[in-house]
Amino acid sequence: MKQILNNLSKLAKDKHNENKKYFDKLKKKQPKNLDYIMQDLHNAEFKRTDCLKCANCCKTTGPLFTLADIERISKHFRQKPQQFIEQYLRIDEDKDYVLKSVPCTFLDNENYCMIYDVRPKACREFPHTDRNKFYQISNLTLKNVEICPAAFNIVEEMKKKLPL
Repeated sequence: MKQILNNLSKLAKDKHNENKKYFDKLKKKQPKNLDYIMQDLHNAEFKRTDCLKCANCCKTTGPLFTLADIERISKHFRQKPQQFIEQYLRIDEDKDYVLKSVPCTFLDNENYCMIYDVRPKACREFPHTDRNKFYQISNLTLKNVEICPAAFNIVEEMKKKLPL
């Protein structure tokens, strides 16, 4: 896994222009069955991928925390939402709540999430490759292929299955 992660950034950068052009075309001409295809590609990839062997998303990026996330997680910790915010979060340049630092505070030494059952929506849905109206998140996907080997593989398979 370490080998893959070491190469992922370079591979993603090498493919960036090609992927950007692909997603620009995809926005102009979305296949009617795109979301179904993406769901299949996502499911197939995550049958092969063990996130616990990687956890690169948790080690390198922090999720956005919605107010609902903050309520749910602070309740889990038996804290008031404001206490949770003060202890773990900051407001970023987009005025969103994010972790004060990465790697994620809630990631343990074996890559397990210590708040898995109440984790933020952004973590639950990452890398967003099975999302409806997938074509709308091409900029996010271009970032995620640099972080997540599964997202990288899904996009590569997508280009083969849906040549534009």
